[in-house]
Amino acid sequence: MTDEPEVAARTALRQGPALVVLTGPPGCGRTTLLRRIAAAVPGPAHLGGGLAMLAEVPALALSRAVRARLPADDVPLLAEAVRSRVRGGLLVLDDLQYADPATVAALPHLARTCRVLVAVRTPHRLSEPLAAALRAAATAWLPVPPLTPGESHALVRKTAGGLDEQSTSAVIARAGGNPLAIIALARQAAAGRAPIGEDIDQVAYAIATALADLPRAARTALAALGLLGRPAAPALLGTGAADLLAAGLVTAEPGGSLLPVSAYVAETAAGLLDGPARADLHARLAELTPPAEAARHLAAAGDPDAAYRKALAAADRVAGAERAALLLFACGLPADVDPRVRLAAADAALATGRATDAAEVLRPLAALAGTFPRAAATGHGFDPAAGAPPVDPLALEAAVLRGEALLQAGEPGAARDAVRAVPDTATGGVVAARDRVLLLCALATEPMSALELADKIAVRHPQPPPGIVAALAAVRATHRLPGWDTALRTAAGFADPLIARWSAWLLVEHLAAEGRLTDAAGAALTAAAAAAEALAYGWQTRFLAAADWTLALHGPDVPAELSWDGIEGVLRRAANLTDRALPDQARAYATAATALIEADTGLLAAARARLDNAPAHPAAAWVAREAAWLDGQPDRAARTPTDAGTGLLAGLHAITARWAAYDLGMPGNAAIPVDLPVAARRTLTAWAVGSGLDTAADSWQPVALREQIRCLIAAGLTGGDRDQAVAALLRAEQLADTAGLTVLAGRARRGLRRHQIQRDSRSPRSDGRLTRRELDVLGLVAAGEPTRRIAGQLGISAETVDTHIRASMRKLGARTRTEAAALAFATTPARPEPFDTSEDGR
Repeated sequence: MTDEPEVAARTALRQGPALVVLTGPPGCGRTTLLRRIAAAVPGPAHLGGGLAMLAEVPALALSRAVRARLPADDVPLLAEAVRSRVRGGLLVLDDLQYADPATVAALPHLARTCRVLVAVRTPHRLSEPLAAALRAAATAWLPVPPLTPGESHALVRKTAGGLDEQSTSAVIARAGGNPLAIIALARQAAAGRAPIGEDIDQVAYAIATALADLPRAARTALAALGLLGRPAAPALLGTGAADLLAAGLVTAEPGGSLLPVSAYVAETAAGLLDGPARADLHARLAELTPPAEAARHLAAAGDPDAAYRKALAAADRVAGAERAALLLFACGLPADVDPRVRLAAADAALATGRATDAAEVLRPLAALAGTFPRAAATGHGFDPAAGAPPVDPLALEAAVLRGEALLQAGEPGAARDAVRAVPDTATGGVVAARDRVLLLCALATEPMSALELADKIAVRHPQPPPGIVAALAAVRATHRLPGWDTALRTAAGFADPLIARWSAWLLVEHLAAEGRLTDAAGAALTAAAAAAEALAYGWQTRFLAAADWTLALHGPDVPAELSWDGIEGVLRRAANLTDRALPDQARAYATAATALIEADTGLLAAARARLDNAPAHPAAAWVAREAAWLDGQPDRAARTPTDAGTGLLAGLHAITARWAAYDLGMPGNAAIPVDLPVAARRTLTAWAVGSGLDTAADSWQPVALREQIRCLIAAGLTGGDRDQAVAALLRAEQLADTAGLTVLAGRARRGLRRHQIQRDSRSPRSDGRLTRRELDVLGLVAAGEPTRRIAGQLGISAETVDTHIRASMRKLGARTRTEAAALAFATTPARPEPFDTSEDGR
């Protein structure tokens, strides 16, 4: 075959993180090319792949590659677990068409930091969204081309050297460049078989003819491999295993298991069996394989009742995503499924994030829910229907669980319809679950009506269970009722991880919206620690990123109990997290925090480049507008996005728009958003009336230092009294210099020049009180090393190098990095102990 795909794949994989996908029909040589590329690319290769019969086993293809059990419940955590094992090696996955959705979904995450090489048979079995995401993430999507006539001729000669030229030409013409077809047809022609028609599947026909020459035991063994869809021990395959080895149709893996040279050949062998023979072989395999696998063989053998029992037995032995997959499989069989099994399947699916599957598995019980008495008077299910016939308690439980699943799947209307007919005469737990769903649906669709409904539910449940407590707390938080934060903190401490994490996230976001940034950070760090203990990577990174965002916005005066390591810590974590698989919310907050620090300290180009790849989020959108304003581009900051968030973020968007209008000389008459924190509302009101900005600045002091500085600058630029204006600008300059907010400090100095006050742009000297790492960085600057090389030599990120240089310039009052290096070693002779011995937390 042509070497173009091989060269393209090797080039892409040698240049760094990449995802290379090889595609092609059966027999085209995908696996051969995959292994050749893997052998040619430097570094250790981790080989795995999908297996036909075990296609539903979560993360199996990746587990085979890294030889470890993996957490398939959380795709980002799955990607991180694989990344930590592959590191600089090569991840190789064959037969991706047999991989489970979690494996395919993890590949775009892995491609950001790892070299990944996969092969997919076409046509494949991947869902359209997964296939589209895979193609979008692929660095190279390479169809395996057919062999050229010359390569085809050489393969025919290698396979059957005695063929005459006429027969050779016929084989080449019929095979269409498919290596497997060439081999099979050449062997057929060498055996003196009659020619076959053009309208017949040449590959399948040739394979069938070739397999007919095998002993019956060997054909059965090869068919068994086709049905198993995975390597198998020789003892499982019977006496025909030796004949398959002799014929070169299987190879032995380390450990002795036999693997078909071509999965397609093995599947063809299985396909040649008639229906009864195939069912019989599946039944025999069910006796020899583990329960989870045996259940699928029994289903294929036409014994759904036995498959159902076996799947339940297998589910009792596992947990997490694997248990959910087995229970859902059992419920999908044409068997008499116990309603309790459907409930267990839905529960397991919800726990592993499969809300849509949980709702679907309960659909057969929804018909029973339709017979419940409805409470048309209130529409909320609170008025019992007199004389209603008794209803199966399991059907009631299924109704509320399906409502919860639909709610988590983002369908509040359908969730309300699923539970609103549950009568008040149901058990206390079912009524509480119903009321929780109804309340959260109302909060999502009609927030004001949720207040009245919450009062009814509070009366109805004087000792509410955790689910009700969390829902009531969510309503209180949305409407800022007294004690809402205490209620959410209580819910965040519940044992149920789904309720606890959801409530903790609401607490963080509502605290941040109120402008209580340090409180939000404390709650986020506490929740992150709890998520880390449970290996809930997606939640952990979301909370950590939110903590960094709130503290970066707040500024340097952070309570000691938070143990925050400042902007250097944010930059270091951002460098680490950017190389990993992050949920969108975590990536948005991490990007916003880092870009805000970069923009405020003068690295505007770096901030813009970072924000170009940020997910859509009000925080990232505001920092993008703020960076444009700081960079002297108010026209790009003037337009407020459709989603500007709520609370503090909405206020920040409005303030930036007001600044942009001022710089553009336009009237700023935009409406002030509702429900703003006090500081934001006072600032926008002061802008609107043209006075009071210096007073508004004081209200920012406990919230966000940079906004306090901006407010003082605004007071200095718009105030009518020169003395007061100069005092505000001097204070803004001093605060910005101390905090290292170089762009805002420059803005304050430009304002002072309007009042004919010239300022030295250098900050006060700090007597050479540099950290050891700052001295290391400046030493390399003095040696003429560029930033990237300094980062490589010291083992830190380029962003951290720039941070140390800026901090050194500020402490030494230097205008350039070269001046800072000269001053450092002129004023700081080789001292054994610098002021601060910390080294980036290392």
